[in-house]
Amino acid sequence: MNDFIAARSQMAISLGFHIIYSCIGMVMPVFMAISHYKWIKTGDHVYKNITQAWSKGVAIFFATGAVSGTILSFELGLLWPRFMEHAGPIFGMPFSLEGVAFFIEAIALGFFLYGWNRFNKWFHWCTGIMVGVSGVISGILVVSANSWMNNPSGFDFVNGQYQNIDPIKAMFNGSWFSEALHMTIAAFAATGFAVAGIHALMIYRRTNIQFHTKAFKIAIVFGAVAAILQPFSGDISAKNAAKNQPAKLAAMEAYYHTVPYSPLVIGGIPDTANKKVNYGIEIPGLLSFLVHDNFKEEVTGLDKIPAKNQPNVMVTHLAFELMIAIGSAMMLAGIIYFIALWKKKSWLTKKWFLKLFILSTPLGFIAVEAGWTVTEVGRQPWIIQGIMRTSQAVTPMPGISYSFYLFTAVYFTLSVAVVFLLMRQIKMVSKLYVH
Repeated sequence: MNDFIAARSQMAISLGFHIIYSCIGMVMPVFMAISHYKWIKTGDHVYKNITQAWSKGVAIFFATGAVSGTILSFELGLLWPRFMEHAGPIFGMPFSLEGVAFFIEAIALGFFLYGWNRFNKWFHWCTGIMVGVSGVISGILVVSANSWMNNPSGFDFVNGQYQNIDPIKAMFNGSWFSEALHMTIAAFAATGFAVAGIHALMIYRRTNIQFHTKAFKIAIVFGAVAAILQPFSGDISAKNAAKNQPAKLAAMEAYYHTVPYSPLVIGGIPDTANKKVNYGIEIPGLLSFLVHDNFKEEVTGLDKIPAKNQPNVMVTHLAFELMIAIGSAMMLAGIIYFIALWKKKSWLTKKWFLKLFILSTPLGFIAVEAGWTVTEVGRQPWIIQGIMRTSQAVTPMPGISYSFYLFTAVYFTLSVAVVFLLMRQIKMVSKLYVH
């Protein structure tokens, strides 16, 4: 493994783990605040127990997210010094603001965890709200920084120099809204289904049914709504990619030849050597319609993009298709839940219904990883779209492969610790919170 591949692999591993911690850290405090509100309004101690149980999970993921996020911030400077040298002054604002949001979240979480029976109940609830709001804002700010890499703005690039820097314009670049919307909804969908799946498993095992049923309902309502809304935000993101990153969109769709009535290919395995897709289902004109809102106008294909500026089509296309397939399945599961809630209440206790959500537990995070792969691999060979290549930004220091092995071990160890702590918390529910 050469140092360039090692540096990219290390960032991929780091981001791959951190994005899961971040999604849960963004969304779980919202669930916690909803449960807390229900306890204050109804006086039902089951909701208090759910809130306290979830708060332990929030604390675990806050700690692991802080560790993995700190590692990432150092990796940006250590692995990509030329990138940070030029990009730091331009898109540093969202990272700085994210730091502020993180500290507000940390203070609010401390108040919440240790405020039981010490604060006014509404002040205590507000500290939980602050944890949730700060977490969501942190996620949006980080995505804003990433969106700048996909759609750089807020500066003039003249003779290799970055001039007339405008950090506000850089932060609110042309892609920040579509990416922030898509990522935030994805976080709610993935976390909602994961949390609901764990509680569905406990219901299926006939364990503390009242506790887990109420918890399941809070989580799945958010997860199902997010899963149903996600295709609409995906459409906005795809249109943005077509406008600002045509190579990425062409790789996502494995679209090799620019033609009118541009076809959409469902599934299939790209054959880059022969410029075709094997085993895919082709629907004429549908890609044109999705991008341009008409069936005739052509979409830019890979044949219009120099080979040296094209991403890895195989990885980008397969990751995109995986994300779409899982997203569609989650949307269908979400629709089934609302049908059960409104029309078929008997379904809510059926074994097949519970199994559906148990099996859906990991799907959202698999889709998130696939989507993040599309975002990052689809931008290659650029680290700043159209401005700086990834190969130009990597550190000249040798021995990066050893760093990759070390940090991979750190992240796997961290994840094992998280799984152990969560399993212990789940097993302790009946002893700590159910009386």
